[in-house]
Amino acid sequence: PDLSGYEKFGLGNVKYNISRIHVTAVEFPSASISLIPGTGIKLVIGNASLTIDMNWNIRTWMFKDSGRSTVYISKVFVTAMFSTSLDNTGHTSISLTSCRTTSGDIDIKLNGKS
Repeated sequence: PDLSGYEKFGLGNVKYNISRIHVTAVEFPSASISLIPGTGIKLVIGNASLTIDMNWNIRTWMFKDSGRSTVYISKVFVTAMFSTSLDNTGHTSISLTSCRTTSGDIDIKLNGKS
């Protein structure tokens, strides 16, 4: 979905809109799934990265600008724990019980009219 809103900075508000958000690349160079007896499933993703392209525009009382942006997020680490159980019909049910995510670097390239 598109993102829009405003932020208050110093002398006025900055109105923004981010649209046409598109994930163009995802890399998982290191990923593992482990079964943890009596607990469930552990998923570990290491050193992942993703690239996102989007349109943006901003407007203040003084100027406005718009353009295209590419965001590259790298050194992403995710650890997630899932519990498993059987529901009352005998089917397996999986629930997320914990999740921890960190990212190391974010590189943002803005291409605009100004």
